[in-house]
Amino acid sequence: MEEVLAIAAIFIALPWLILHYVTKWKTGATITTDDEVLLEELYNLAKRLDARMDTVERLVASDNPEFRPARLVSNLESDNQQLRELENLLAEKKEAQR
Repeated sequence: MEEVLAIAAIFIALPWLILHYVTKWKTGATITTDDEVLLEELYNLAKRLDARMDTVERLVASDNPEFRPARLVSNLESDNQQLRELENLLAEKKEAQR
C-alpha cells in the first residue's frame, strides 16, 4: 500500500504541483492592456517634463552664464538611444494595431 502511494505521489501529485505553479507563474508575469496604457501615459508625461526641464535650464543658463547643467553640457547621443528604441517600439505597436 505504501508503494502505491509513493508511486502516485511521484507520478501524479508531483507533476501536477509543478505544472500548477508554473502556470500561476506564467500568468502572473504578463502585462495587461491597462498596464500598457498606463506605461505609455507615463512615458509621454516623462517626455513632456524632460522638455520643460530643458526649457527651464536654458532660461536659467541664458540669465546666468556661469550656470551649466550637466544635462545641457553632456547631451550625448548614447543617452538618447534607449528612448529612441522605445519610441520605435511604440510606433511599431501603433502600426500593428491599425
